[in-house]
Amino acid sequence: MANRPLHGKVALVAGATRGAGRGIACMLGAAGAVVYCTGRTGEGQSSPMARPETIEETAALVDGHGGEGVAVRRDHTREADVAALIARIEGERGRLDILVNDIWGGDPMVDWSAKFWQLDIGTVRALVEQAILSHLITARHAAPLMMRQGSGLIVEVSDGHHDGYRGQLLYDLVKNTVNRLGYAMAWDLIGTGVTALALCPGFLRSEAVLSHFGVSEANWRDAVAKDPFFAESESPFFVGRAVAALAADPDVRRKAGQVLFAADLAHEYDFTDIDGRRPAFHPMVERVTAELAERSGDLDRNERFLVLARYMQIHREPAQADAARRLAAKLALEDLGPGLGTDQARLAAG
Repeated sequence: MANRPLHGKVALVAGATRGAGRGIACMLGAAGAVVYCTGRTGEGQSSPMARPETIEETAALVDGHGGEGVAVRRDHTREADVAALIARIEGERGRLDILVNDIWGGDPMVDWSAKFWQLDIGTVRALVEQAILSHLITARHAAPLMMRQGSGLIVEVSDGHHDGYRGQLLYDLVKNTVNRLGYAMAWDLIGTGVTALALCPGFLRSEAVLSHFGVSEANWRDAVAKDPFFAESESPFFVGRAVAALAADPDVRRKAGQVLFAADLAHEYDFTDIDGRRPAFHPMVERVTAELAERSGDLDRNERFLVLARYMQIHREPAQADAARRLAAKLALEDLGPGLGTDQARLAAG
């Protein structure tokens, strides 16, 4: 079944209520999989995110895309509940082929203006448990089922592979740790037939982002006037197609431990977003910030923010040292210590 390569496969998308998780669940269904859709918000339950979406809606969308959606309301920080979920999947289906950890819900918990000494430690604990520990609990109980069958794919949904700073300590801690989970689990899984990796969308047109811009998926381009980067945004189905492509790849083990971008996989596996485009958000950011670094004159506040954010992303990467040096010069950051600066000694030697 060429157009349904995941027919007979069973997937669990943890955090499927909305956003990337919903898009991933739908595209796994479109590829023929049975998809267990979990999250904290079901029918008749108030959303911690103050959003209307439910896991029952996601399961129905999976059905509409040709798969079989199963909605299970679950808090993945509760280990006994997760263990019961995996036991249910094994009892009902006898296997689990794909686990996608997309549990996040942290947007209202991250104060981008707060320095680390201003953080509320209760909030830190809550988000670490919600967006990191939940991933580990779920993978810890799903992996043995996959190992018994000798195959499986674990996908950690994250936000970028760069080794630099993400602009806010709590957000940086969570997303870097999610990447590390994919890497560390891949080491432990060697020889089991199970592959772990991390996957990142670009500028995601989630339900919340569309609401923020006052548009819908049908007229999202109207928001480009407010934010030019939105021109390279992507629907949640784009990263969903990336997961489906990975799950259908018989040699996916060669990607074990990596942090991958949906946009890069679109070229490798030859898929597009639902509108036929291949969004290129990260190349746009790279191009715009490089142009700002070379432009004469001062930067305005927004431009300086963009250049600084890009510098913080890449300054620790040797391959990006030249670009980082130009960004630092534009920002007058040449006197940063070696931990925050670029590798000037290597540049001089080269």
